[in-house]
Amino acid sequence: MGSSTTTDCETDTACTTLARSLAPEEVRVNDWVGVLYEVCELPLIMWECGVEATEREEIVRLAITPYGDCEPLHVRAVCLPFVLVKPKKGKVRQIDVRRQRLARLDPAFAKVWAQKSRKKKRKK
Repeated sequence: MGSSTTTDCETDTACTTLARSLAPEEVRVNDWVGVLYEVCELPLIMWECGVEATEREEIVRLAITPYGDCEPLHVRAVCLPFVLVKPKKGKVRQIDVRRQRLARLDPAFAKVWAQKSRKKKRKK
């Protein structure tokens, strides 16, 4: 099981990697992950556009892309459906993989992200 998919490249500096979407059971301690999207569930009644009374109890699931910077998260513990993650700088938090879809990131990508964050703080 690789950390992500690497494309063919001529030099290490020109390599492009792809984040790999993970099934909940594929999440492992020490993985670097990012949130691909969050699932929001709303009752169909919120739309009220020609919905019959029998359909009003149905749930609509929306996949919402997180807004802003999606920082890499380090997986600290897994007890499905819950995953404890920690950003490079910050506190451990819990993710419910029934609500958030995760992707495995290349560790080199996470390292560069951390360096970028440090440079921003130094400028302030």
